[in-house]
Amino acid sequence: MAREAPKRRVWKRTLFAILLAAGALFAWSLLSPVPAAWAIRTVFDIGGGTVARKLAKHVPPAGRNELLDVQYDANDPDAKLDLFVPAGKPARTTIVWIHGGGFVGGRKSDVANYARILASRGYSVASIEYTRAPQAHYPVPLEQANRALQWLSVNGPRHGVARDRFVLAGDSAGAQIAAQLANVATSPEYARALTIQPAVEARRIVGVLLFCGPYDAALTRTTDDGKPSWFMRTVMWAYFGRKDFWKDPRVASFSVARYVTPAFPPAFVSVGNGDPLQSHSFLLADALRAQGVHVDALFWPEDHAPALPHEYQFDLDTIEGREALNRAAQFLAALP
Repeated sequence: MAREAPKRRVWKRTLFAILLAAGALFAWSLLSPVPAAWAIRTVFDIGGGTVARKLAKHVPPAGRNELLDVQYDANDPDAKLDLFVPAGKPARTTIVWIHGGGFVGGRKSDVANYARILASRGYSVASIEYTRAPQAHYPVPLEQANRALQWLSVNGPRHGVARDRFVLAGDSAGAQIAAQLANVATSPEYARALTIQPAVEARRIVGVLLFCGPYDAALTRTTDDGKPSWFMRTVMWAYFGRKDFWKDPRVASFSVARYVTPAFPPAFVSVGNGDPLQSHSFLLADALRAQGVHVDALFWPEDHAPALPHEYQFDLDTIEGREALNRAAQFLAALP
């Protein structure tokens, strides 16, 4: 009987190893969100780099000072922030930006150029990092953002950062964290429920900028059968640490749109008409208005073409992206 060719044996062994690895990865994905979360993180990190490069040409060449990778909590290696401060005249308001990435991805470097653009308009900007899921679970990023705010309040002035007028800002997952942080500062009952001591007094949070965030866990169940999509199931599983995240009692406080009060700061809320999270922004804007909070909403007609995707505001090559930036700047300028 003829012996099998060596190349054929190697090919068969390689194929077997690939199938074995794929089977093990599939089994792992049924027991843990880690494999899918890593895949999503990789996609977000690649996309964030692309956004940063596209924004680079819109950044004014001068007129600001920068301080990168400042440690805002000496006991937390992930607790870093970047500062962008206008050169010359001190800024009256500090924007604290929390990046997005589905709670599992994203980096502060993704939004650095957008922060530079805002700084060129006369604002000091702090862009913060936080620990991404599944390495940290809810509400760790919110607690980290609160500590960043505390650091800025204590140490900001020596770096030219205004500490008595904060605007909390964020995109996507970062917008949800920013909205929660604003509610922690302005609602003692909400802060007690989360066992978080607000870093600053409510009067020092003068506004919020919220782009494309998820503000209600119930709306993450978006498929026809009422279950979460694969993406939302993965990121929420990673963030809450349990597959049936909707049964976690902590998910109630995540749904910040249900807990806003009349003390919530004036809000600029925007989302694209092609964004799968669009309903979240509508819900939050309605909830805030029902409480008598001033809301400047930039929403687009349902038939707007082309449909504006998630995070549309970062594309300053489009009319709509520039409109979002200009409207946000007008909102900021009108804050008392």
